[in-house]
Amino acid sequence: MEDMAITTVMGFAGLIIGIAFGAVTHRTNFCAMGAVSDIVSFGDWKRMRAWALAMATAIAGAQFLHIIGLVDLTKSIYLNTSFSWSGFILGGVIFGFGMVLGGGCPGRNLMRVGNGDLKALIVLFFIGWAGYMAMRGILAAPRIWLQGLVSQNFKTLGVTDQGIATLIGHFTGIGYETMAPIVAFAMIIALVTFAFKDAAFRRSPRNIAAGLLLGLLVVAAWAATGILGNDEFEPVQVVGLTFIAPTGNAFQYLMTYTGSTINFGIATVGGAILGAFISARLSGSFHLSTFVDTPDTLRNMAGGALMGFGGIMSLGCTVGQGITGMSTLALGSVLATVSIMAGGVLGVKYMEKVLDI
Repeated sequence: MEDMAITTVMGFAGLIIGIAFGAVTHRTNFCAMGAVSDIVSFGDWKRMRAWALAMATAIAGAQFLHIIGLVDLTKSIYLNTSFSWSGFILGGVIFGFGMVLGGGCPGRNLMRVGNGDLKALIVLFFIGWAGYMAMRGILAAPRIWLQGLVSQNFKTLGVTDQGIATLIGHFTGIGYETMAPIVAFAMIIALVTFAFKDAAFRRSPRNIAAGLLLGLLVVAAWAATGILGNDEFEPVQVVGLTFIAPTGNAFQYLMTYTGSTINFGIATVGGAILGAFISARLSGSFHLSTFVDTPDTLRNMAGGALMGFGGIMSLGCTVGQGITGMSTLALGSVLATVSIMAGGVLGVKYMEKVLDI
């Protein structure tokens, strides 16, 4: 390991974590869009409770690594002082609406590609295409304008980051070292209570496994980039598990391979597809499928584009903000996650009432 380039180490780490993610989502049928749809259409909260358990698990692991000093979460994108209310809310709603049109979030579509769903590959292309344009291309200008509609910088308040513990500590005068464990513990207890208070969820080992394993994979991502990637000469940015920007970067990497370098995020994208493919082949569920008709094609293309743009504006997806971002206890992640859920509800209503599905 010591003789390997740090990019190679991160590539292997991302590949392994990605494979595990793809296999877990395939075997457990975890889907954030499905969680919202289950509630709206059937009143079934089991997959939403699995999502909550994943949040709780990720918070516990990430905060432990941060408190003992192994991983500095303040170096992540989630805890900067810049806070865009409009970016988190509008971006989250746009993403949530798009994930319904596109048949699931980026992580779900990576799993679907591994299972042989060719339309999911098109959705991923539009996620990467729109996301990359929103990061660095023609859509960057409107994205920046929308993010700046309602925004503030916590530096003007004398606050060092947007962490909930930091903000509460600043206004109450309680030190961060005291407040951080209290906030983390309170959120973990609230999420775990919400998850396990339902008897149907307690009798669902598949959903319990989904929550625990996905949360642990987010912790593994923090550990990989924060510990293994803490190279003295070429330090890697501390990142968790997310799929919006990495999807765009993965397509660019495939097109410019000879002049590009693999990174953790790109490797997780490939790993997720591979993990789902292996799981699908072993379970005998792998089969090729494609679009039903022209409206289905256009709907999925639009969903992918909305997810790419909205995900960049809100700094993440259902995994990137809804689990990884939440594990940092960032206020923006809470706002983005709630907005994604709201957008998902709007998307499901649209599909049910307007398209009569």
